[in-house]
Amino acid sequence: MFDPKVFKAYDVRGIYPTQINSEFAYKLGFAYADLRQKEESREDLTVVVSRDMRLSSPELSSSLINGLLDSGVNVVDIGIVSTPTMYFAVGYLNLDGGIQVSASHNPKDDNGFKLVRKNGVPVSEDTGIYLLRDAMINTTYTPATQKGTLTIHENITQEVVATETQTHKLNIANIKPLKIVVDAGNAMGAVDVAEILKTTNCELIPLNFELDGSFPVHQPDLLVDANLVQLQKSVIKHQADLGIAPDGDGDRYFFVDEKGEIIRQEILRGIMAQISLKDYPGSTVGYDIRPGKITLDMILEAGGKPIVTRVGHSLIKESMIKNNAIFGGESSGHYFYKFDFGTFEAPTLLVLKFLQYISEANKPVSEIIKPLKRYFHSGEINSVVEDTKAKIYELKTHYHDGDQNDLDGITITYPEYWFNVRPSNTEPKLRLNLEATTKTMMEQKRDEVLSIIRGNKV
Repeated sequence: MFDPKVFKAYDVRGIYPTQINSEFAYKLGFAYADLRQKEESREDLTVVVSRDMRLSSPELSSSLINGLLDSGVNVVDIGIVSTPTMYFAVGYLNLDGGIQVSASHNPKDDNGFKLVRKNGVPVSEDTGIYLLRDAMINTTYTPATQKGTLTIHENITQEVVATETQTHKLNIANIKPLKIVVDAGNAMGAVDVAEILKTTNCELIPLNFELDGSFPVHQPDLLVDANLVQLQKSVIKHQADLGIAPDGDGDRYFFVDEKGEIIRQEILRGIMAQISLKDYPGSTVGYDIRPGKITLDMILEAGGKPIVTRVGHSLIKESMIKNNAIFGGESSGHYFYKFDFGTFEAPTLLVLKFLQYISEANKPVSEIIKPLKRYFHSGEINSVVEDTKAKIYELKTHYHDGDQNDLDGITITYPEYWFNVRPSNTEPKLRLNLEATTKTMMEQKRDEVLSIIRGNKV
């Protein structure tokens, strides 16, 4: 038996080997194969399997592959790659699905699985991930009469960069020979960024590029400011034009300017949205509901059609597909692009389009960003709450005269400030993100909302 809590809203993730182990991986292979065979009404499926650099990933990947093969599914093993590369492989090779062995930015003792269908369509909380959990609990699998075949596909990262640079109207020739520091955190972003920057004349200053699942320098979790300090200091030391930090499995990116200051995601997202809208006028752009009003401002200024989604990379992609969006961004650093063969994170387009943009602007990144700092943001603040539903109801009642949206938790909007409070998927916590037109207003309302969340009198 296993701990069912490892099945999260967007992926499967837990501690190795107590929660996630080779037996679990083998059974997951069967459960996933059964799910997809039933959905496609056929058994002769072919799926991609890949893994990150974690110390337990080779063992888990091998067991997962054996489970898939024993279920009668064919497997294309693309080796050690980033999660976006797995998405690309599924779509570009026109296969029936894919699984990445990874725990993203989690601590070194964790591992897990990200699962998709054909064209990289996510398997998430509303679309099958809990069906997999229940199947693994209730079903006893027996090997198929006809075992699947295993194919090794090498050099897929080169195919990703070559293919994606030929799409979405990139003009790499316009990119100046910028000096760029990249902190890969000993994780999968090193593979992607090195290949991406080969296409340019930029100078790469690599930090922590050796793949090492023990994370000897720092954890590749970009939402912890301390994990960006080395990058910030190196940008200043080398007088670089830009700093880049991918997360553990390479599907989230953070940037810092030439002064070593972190570029807020809602501003970067607005810039990338306007770039896409210049190439595809009037198109739809998706972004999550957490405050970041500059994104909405910039989409509307560029003549785009904004769609707001729930928080979660899988949920944003599903919404983008449904609404035929060309671009989307999540506040945690996921950036999605639409291709003929799927909609998913594409670091190649994100990095090269941004480099092209700052090259054509012909001024320091900090000067590009400065006029876009229109609002003041609290950052995401977590609070332990015994009854999250009751607390959200209390907030709705207290701020009854504000414009309310319950798409994900509760979002309440006033002319001078706005905030979102949503429950954690896995813990008894509420997450607050608040934004305002002035710093004073942000601090005042941040403290006010927190006092209600944490049970203090207002």
